[in-house]
Formats: sequence, C-alpha cells, structure tokens
Amino acid sequence: MAALPRRSALGLVFMCCAFLPLAGTAVHVLGDERGLGPEFDGIGGLSGGGATSRLLVNYQEPYRSQILDYLFKPNFGASLHILKVEIGGDAQTTDGTEPSHMQYENDENYFRGYEWWLMKEAKKRNPNIKLIGLPWAFPAWISDGENWPYSYPDRTAYYISSWIHGAKLYHNLDIDYVGIWNERSYNKKYILVLRQSLDKIGLKNVGIIAADGKWGITNDLMIDPYLSDAVEIVGAHYPGTISSSNAKKTGKKLWSSEDYSTVNNNVGGECWARILNQNYVNGNMTSTIAWNLLASYYQELPFGRDGLMTAEEPWSGHYEVQSPIWITAHTTQFTQPGWHYLKTDGHLEKGGSYVALTDGKGNLTIIIETMTHNHSACIRPPLLPFKVFQQNVTFQLQGSFQIEILKVWHSKFNYDKKAKFFSQLSDIKLANGSFSMPLEVDEIWTLTTISTGKHGNFPEPPSSNSFPKDYRDNFNVKTPPFSEAPYFSDQTGVFEYFMNYSDPGDHVFTLRQVVTQRPITWASDADQTISVIGDYAWQDVNITCDVLIETANTGGVFIAGRVNKGGKFIRHAEGLYYWIFADGEYKVTNDLPGNTVLASGKSGTRAGKWHTLTLGIQGDVAYGLLNGYPLWKDVRVVQPCRGWAAIGTHGFELAQFDNFHIQAG
Repeated sequence: MAALPRRSALGLVFMCCAFLPLAGTAVHVLGDERGLGPEFDGIGGLSGGGATSRLLVNYQEPYRSQILDYLFKPNFGASLHILKVEIGGDAQTTDGTEPSHMQYENDENYFRGYEWWLMKEAKKRNPNIKLIGLPWAFPAWISDGENWPYSYPDRTAYYISSWIHGAKLYHNLDIDYVGIWNERSYNKKYILVLRQSLDKIGLKNVGIIAADGKWGITNDLMIDPYLSDAVEIVGAHYPGTISSSNAKKTGKKLWSSEDYSTVNNNVGGECWARILNQNYVNGNMTSTIAWNLLASYYQELPFGRDGLMTAEEPWSGHYEVQSPIWITAHTTQFTQPGWHYLKTDGHLEKGGSYVALTDGKGNLTIIIETMTHNHSACIRPPLLPFKVFQQNVTFQLQGSFQIEILKVWHSKFNYDKKAKFFSQLSDIKLANGSFSMPLEVDEIWTLTTISTGKHGNFPEPPSSNSFPKDYRDNFNVKTPPFSEAPYFSDQTGVFEYFMNYSDPGDHVFTLRQVVTQRPITWASDADQTISVIGDYAWQDVNITCDVLIETANTGGVFIAGRVNKGGKFIRHAEGLYYWIFADGEYKVTNDLPGNTVLASGKSGTRAGKWHTLTLGIQGDVAYGLLNGYPLWKDVRVVQPCRGWAAIGTHGFELAQFDNFHIQAG
C-alpha cells in the first residue's frame, strides 16, 4: 500500500517508501460498483443582500480584473461554479440598498446597479457558471404600499420574470435559477403563479429555488404535488450541515443556498472548509453558496469582511486574498457541476470528514478536512462540541477506478506561524488501488486525477491607504459606466447619476435620490434616505454640497458628518445632520430621525432653487453656512466622535446633489 507524503519535523514533505498501511489506520472504501451518489451542483458566492460588492466597481484596472480573476477564473483561484445575486428592490438589505429595475410600474431600466456587470464579468471568465437571482426587497408599487409582496401574485411574478427576461434581452445572460423572498415567508400561490409566468414567456429552463430560509417548505412539498412540481431545488440558509428528514424525503436536490457569513480570517477559512464537506456528508446538500462573495463595502457596516476575500479600498487599489479563496479552490478546481458523489460514509474515525467525487469517466477527486471545533465555528448556527485528533487513514479504490497516480494539494492552518494554503505537493502512487496517509488537525487535502489546478497569483496590489482626506465630485459624467457615483454607499433610498435638462445653469449633471415611496422592506430602513461616504474614523470635517429640494412645502435635504451607523441599523444612526426644508426652515439634529434637535430656525430655503450647504465640525463644536453665509454656529457635538459623511432627504422624495466636497482634518 502506498503511503502519502508525510511531514518531517521540519515541516517538509517526503514520500514514504514502504507500501504498508500506517499503524492505527482506518480504511475507507471508495467505489462505484453500487452506482454513483447524488449529482454535485457546485460551489458559489452571493453578491447582494445587500450591496456587498458596492465598492468593487470603483477599482481601477488592473486591480478590478485581478479581483474578478481570483473569484471566477477557472483553475486560478476560487474558480466558482455559481454566482448568486440580489434582485435589487430599492431597500436596505444588510449593508446597503440595491436599485430595482422597475422602480414604478411602467419603468424598466436594466442598467441600474452593478449586478448585471458582475454577472457578465463572471460569464466572461467562466461561460459555464450558473446564475441565480433572489429578491430581498421589492418596490412599493408591487403591493400598492403594503409591506407584503404577495398581495398581487401576478404583479410580483411579472416583476421577477421581467428581471430574468431583461437579463437575457439586454445583457445576453441566461438566469438558471430564481428564488422567492430571502429569509422571509413563502407563499404557495405565488410560487405556482411564478412558475406559470416563467413558462408562459419561454423561461421553462429557469428553476425555482425555495424558500431560502429554513426547511419548513418541505412539509408543504410533501403534501402538495402542484407545489412540488413547481419547485426544483430546496434551498436552506445556515443549516449547520443538517437537513430535515422531510427535506430528504422530498427527493428534491437540497442546497445550502446561503452559508458561511463569517469574517474571512483563519477561523472563517476553517468554517468554510468544514461546511463545504459536511453539508453533503451530514445533510446530503449538493451545493453550498457563501454569503458573501466579496467583502467590498465599508468595513464598519454590519458583517465587515464576511466575504471570500476583501476589496474595500478602491481609492488605493488595495485588496486581500484570504484563506476562503484557497479553501474553495480545493473543491472547485478539481470538480464540476454534473460530477457525482461516491456512496461513502464521509466521516473520519477520529474527527473530520471527506468527500469523493467522479465525472463518471475515470476521474476522481477526494477532499479531506480535519477542522477543529474552536477554530472552525461559523457565525451561525451555534456549533455543538466535537473532537478532532491526529490520525492515519487508508483509502481503497474499487469498481471501475483504474488509478495509479493522484495529484496532491494541501492547506494547513497554523496559529503560531504563517499558514500555508493551496500548495501542490508530490504526486502519490497507488499500490493495488490503495494509499495511506497521516492527517494532522486543521488541514485540508485534495487528492485528484485532475492535473489543471493552479495557485494563481498577481504582483502585490498597492498598499492599504485611508480614504482621501480631500475629496470632491461634481458628478459631471455624460455616460456613466454605473448608475451610482463612486464611493457613495446608499443606506436607504437610491442615489443615481442624473441629467437635468431643464437646469439653466451649471447643474446639468447631478446625483439624484429617486425612490419616492417606501419599498417593501427586508430590514429596518430609515424613514429618511441617506447615502454615506468616506472614512469612518473621520472626526473633524468640512463638507460642502449644492442641493436642490424638488418637493414643495414638505421636502427637505441634509448633509451630515460623523454618521456612526449603517446597514440594517441605519434607522438609529447618530451624527451631526444639517437640514434645510422647502418651508423656509432649517434644523440641526444629532440623529437621522431628527428626534434630538440641537438648533433650528428660519433659512428662507424653498423647493426648485439650488442652495449651497456647508457643515463644519471641529472637536465638539459645529457650524453651518447657507450659500456661503453663516446660518448657525457654536452647536455642541458631544456624541458621536467619528463617522462617515452623508447626504440625504427628509423622506422618500426626489432631490438633487451637486459639487460635493469634503475635507477631513
């Protein structure tokens, strides 16, 4: 029996020369004589839920393409099989809002946002990548103002079907699967109507995934044959590697359609390694999708750095390739959707797991992980105690496999020295279809017949650097590549480039807030709209912006500094907010809702006229100018002491912004 490379005391790897099993070895039989196991559906990443790829589009080349290569390029980095994106709904969905393709009923714009672009970039690198769309929120017209997307199932189905049809018509993108409503209630009638709507417009090949929450929908699938016929994939979120008994009884493919959600340090890498194997071994799930694809949003927003890698500094070009990229590669570079799992137990005698997959044409890939409990806890659900020990294992191939040599790839998490990820080691030679190997804890092995694996790399990206302390944007972009202005991160509402044909002066190209009704929300959106920008560490700032209130009598706009909350906590954001209103009043508040008023009075402002606001904060004192003249001063700012800059509106209303300029001390 051939023994796999064994490490010396110096950490080097060498071949054992004896063809004998290692002492205390457990034997695992891998064969296809009993037929193949379930079909493997691939490993993916999720962009959205929300605005998690927001800053990626603002990277300059070549860094943006490098990041995309690490994610999608076959045989290079993560080499993802699946890309899942949010179907934008104009509402806050964790780290920001993503714009809808239909902000009102007669509106269709299939160029808003960046998910279209991202899907095309993924397809450019891997034409075989599978695409999934899932809504978190919906525009208000879907339900005539109710916070519920199922009031008019035909209308909601039309909205979703239009997104899928638009992807093909305008971007030549074939969407493979669509979901119902992320982590919220499903509706049986709506699912049936959606299936009918898709079929009616020639989208029979688009599968429905349900219900992107817990396994509860399987209870209905067991008793409703019409619903069962409509649903192709049962997708659950954060299943803890376990699927329900009814889920298995449905006979449907089971996916962990959102998982991981853990900081991408070594613990995050081990979490990902463990669940990639054990979602199948324990739960019979044939696909796992990571939230999120890429941590490309301001780090101080919720779940900072919970991506497979990090790209949060487009202004510097700096990005970081963390361990989850290489953990993903252990599976994705040596398997493809359409391969099959072998029928084997998958549990190692002394802890850890393995999976074995084949293409049915003689190729074989084995992935082994030995992640320990304290080093592999994902953010959710709680991880029950377990033990993993060093051990020796033997694999015996049977059936049709005639394999003499396996390629070897290895990653080792070290907490007292530098970890090594995705290293190619010496091949192993099998003797009579068998090999043995020693396993340490906190490592992952791939043993494969596939010879195309590669640890891709680029020259080091630029060094990390903070957001520019002097930044301005006049929004004068005639043909913007994206609908959003660089670095602005919408937290409620949607702020888009706008061409103001009617303006007689210098405000032809502006940034406009365009959501005029509160959407069907997923998180706790604010009652005001707001977009943040800059460095969360900023304390002393001077912010100037031209603003145009478009709503007479009740309209209002603000600029702000030291904004200390975002994402799903945006309703409770504190800071220093300088408001002017269409009724000729101004207000200075310590919070976004405007409950804590620090100053107020007459401003003479009105709708339809451009005004220039200036907000200065120095230490614990703030002042405000209107059109270059002092309007208020000596306002005390006790808390917060740091935060982003921001612009926004009093409610869901149209308003424009121009000539934004910030100087930070």
